[in-house]
Amino acid sequence: MHVLKSLPALKNVMRYSSYAMALSVCIGISASTASPNISSDGKEAPWQQVESQGKNQDVYFYAWGGDPQINAYLQWVAKQVDDKYNINLVHVKLTDTSEAVSRVLAEKSANNNDQGSVDLIWINGANFATMSENSLLLKQWANKLPNFTLTDPDNNPAVTFDFGVPTNGMEAPWGQASLTFYYDNLSVKKPPTTLKELTTWTKQNPGRFSYPKPPDFLGMSFLKYALVMLHEQHDADTGENTSAQLNMPVTEQNRAIVLDPLWAFLDDLHPTLWRRGEQFVQTGAQMRRLVDDTELSLAFSFSAPEVPAAVQRYDLPESIRSYAMSDGSLSNTHFVAIPYNASHPQAAQLVANFLMSPEAQAKKQTPSVWGDKTVLVQSTLTSEQQALFKTNKPHPSALPFDSITRTVSEPHPSWVEAIMEGWQARYGVRP
Repeated sequence: MHVLKSLPALKNVMRYSSYAMALSVCIGISASTASPNISSDGKEAPWQQVESQGKNQDVYFYAWGGDPQINAYLQWVAKQVDDKYNINLVHVKLTDTSEAVSRVLAEKSANNNDQGSVDLIWINGANFATMSENSLLLKQWANKLPNFTLTDPDNNPAVTFDFGVPTNGMEAPWGQASLTFYYDNLSVKKPPTTLKELTTWTKQNPGRFSYPKPPDFLGMSFLKYALVMLHEQHDADTGENTSAQLNMPVTEQNRAIVLDPLWAFLDDLHPTLWRRGEQFVQTGAQMRRLVDDTELSLAFSFSAPEVPAAVQRYDLPESIRSYAMSDGSLSNTHFVAIPYNASHPQAAQLVANFLMSPEAQAKKQTPSVWGDKTVLVQSTLTSEQQALFKTNKPHPSALPFDSITRTVSEPHPSWVEAIMEGWQARYGVRP
């Protein structure tokens, strides 16, 4: 029987010497992106043909490998697809998704258009935009998966748009996540529940809060949350609609209009942070350790189940409690995609379809397994399938059920680089 093989961080297994390939190397290089669901006579092949062609193969799944819970869940997935299809799922553990993007770029520049090393990739946001813009992804396959209908795509734009960019069948939705805050209730009796309250709280509790330094994903998520809230408040006060610019690409005309309020906010916030904002942690894990060491009283995560998991393994105290900001929780859907040159595209589709199955989604949503919110719409499921999602009483430190009262969408992916560049110029270099 096959078992999941985990490869080490990508930088140790690359067959190419450089990852920082400029996007321009692939522009103009043509390659076929025909869907594997299209037969040689031009007719759409039935799903049964995809199943027949996808069995008994390897699938190299390039996915972030930094969370033991997620890695264990993928072990379970591997067992299931092995039993169902005799597929050998290989988890290539990434430290950053951009590493897999660079690998596909390198293969395209070398004219490797049908024997790529990446079969499936966990992706969303700016990395998806980059791959889409450079024709690095297989098109019009995800919307043909049998389980895709369970996401109610006609009435659920969250599964057909990624950071505002249409997916065009290039991504299969896998889960949903939101920015979750947590605090030590022995030192904090009433945590801040809005961005405005947060600025007041940090002034009253100097040095007890911080955020990871960009380009860390979690640090960028906090900055995007702040940016969205600042513009919503500005629009409410003035009647203007500057928030609309967040859904548009960055231009020289709108860059300052959108980002200047963020810099003003950070100029005011930083002196109240840990080490007066003169130093920042590098990752969410380091921020979590500072909470455990009682240097910080308030922190956040983009993976709600990460908090109770850390408490249960004694990386955080039992007095930790999770909550969601009432003014809005930055949220997004994460997806899996198939590169245009995948060696085993049919097998990758079988895995992607299983990842969207009620069985796999229910297990993934279980707090003790992962706690990742399902992308399935309950009304599309049978009563037996809905029963799979019923869970036992959550851990006291877990995010309470239905505590997220309002979600806000990610800005256009081009704002990520603009925020990072501006932050580094203003706060990244200290004398």
